[in-house]
Amino acid sequence: MTVVSQSAEATKTGAREYLTFRLDQEEYGIDILKVQEIRGYEPPTRIAHAPAFIKGVVNLRGTIVPIVDMRLKFNCSRADYNSFTVVIILNLHKRVVGIVVDSVSDVMELASDNVRSAPDIESAIDSSCIFGLGSVNERMLILLDIEKLMSSVDMGLVALED
Repeated sequence: MTVVSQSAEATKTGAREYLTFRLDQEEYGIDILKVQEIRGYEPPTRIAHAPAFIKGVVNLRGTIVPIVDMRLKFNCSRADYNSFTVVIILNLHKRVVGIVVDSVSDVMELASDNVRSAPDIESAIDSSCIFGLGSVNERMLILLDIEKLMSSVDMGLVALED
């Protein structure tokens, strides 16, 4: 499934669109413009001596794509791979990376006044990789700066450009 880019209406109102996904009991959001496509999970080819959260690589139409299991990265309980498990293919700084998540929820538009600063607390995620908490009705989303997360030292999957 290929994802459509942000609408012109959302851009005018200052709202941004986020692809939402679940990991364990939490719901996360990433900028829809970073998403290339969503695919069903298929076991990747394991790479020797890679960190446990890097499941391996897949060949995506001739491009070798590293696959990161976000449950393992975020120290969630053990990942179960089922029919809802998907890989979100991201295009970050001209590098393609896949992330394994429990399920994709939907695309949600959030106005800037529905996004709050994330509290500075100790967690499995570097707090600099969380740029806010989004809320719509009763739903609370942890909004990730996915480029910063994938370029962090322990990941080293994407080099940020100057």
